[in-house]
Amino acid sequence: METITFNPPQTKQCPFCAETIQARAIKCRFCGEFLNTNRAKALQANHTSDSQPAAKPADDKKTDSTLFEGRPSLWAMAGSAVRGLFFLGFAVFLMLYPLEELSIFQQTENPAPPLIKLPDGDALTEPVLETEIAEDTVEESSMLALNEQQLLLFRNCRIIAGIGLVILVMLILLMKMALLKMTRYEISADRIEWSRGLLDRKVDNLDMFRVIDLKLRRSLLDCIIGVGTVALTTTDKSDPDFTFEKIRNSRRLYDVIKKASLDADRSNSVIHVE
Repeated sequence: METITFNPPQTKQCPFCAETIQARAIKCRFCGEFLNTNRAKALQANHTSDSQPAAKPADDKKTDSTLFEGRPSLWAMAGSAVRGLFFLGFAVFLMLYPLEELSIFQQTENPAPPLIKLPDGDALTEPVLETEIAEDTVEESSMLALNEQQLLLFRNCRIIAGIGLVILVMLILLMKMALLKMTRYEISADRIEWSRGLLDRKVDNLDMFRVIDLKLRRSLLDCIIGVGTVALTTTDKSDPDFTFEKIRNSRRLYDVIKKASLDADRSNSVIHVE
């Protein structure tokens, strides 16, 4: 009886994304990183040394621990709040200012025709001829003039439009506020994870070794309020530019990401920090 032997394919673990790939592969089919570079060899050597039995469990616990956790500040929607106040002011103007009392909407009474005196002392009424410009002015004013019923309807529509605009602006601001506060950031030694969404919740993450540039921006008002913006430039294909917008403790977040990204890059690659 012939014996059939089956040799399973030799595999290894990608040092970048930790996915299982062929042992002879020189490029990972999951993350697209080349495995024959000095950086990959350094990561592979560190991974081999970390996988020894002598490794302490406390180190793994420290690696998986959360280094920073936070949410964007409400100051991130300052621009939306300013625009909302402008529209609220316009709505209050519509509700309070009586536009229907303007002269263009009022009906004007026809003046009495001038009197022409005759030699015997009698008076004769005779209409005065009007020019073409005067006729156009009268026709335009008569088209905009409203009667009492139309003025009342115009007033009611004006008030309803103002109230509707107030409700719409408040709903938009509340929705943006809820979406902002539902965004959550969590930083660990290996990756950045953020979740957002109100009804449709989405969670995404970014490997720390993909961070290649780090910036911190704080204006004078940001320094007074205690917020800041941290911008990242990464090699991630889906989110190459990522921003922590108006977040509190931004300086601590900056230091945490800087240290974690330096620790994750074990091949002595330089991270430019501005």
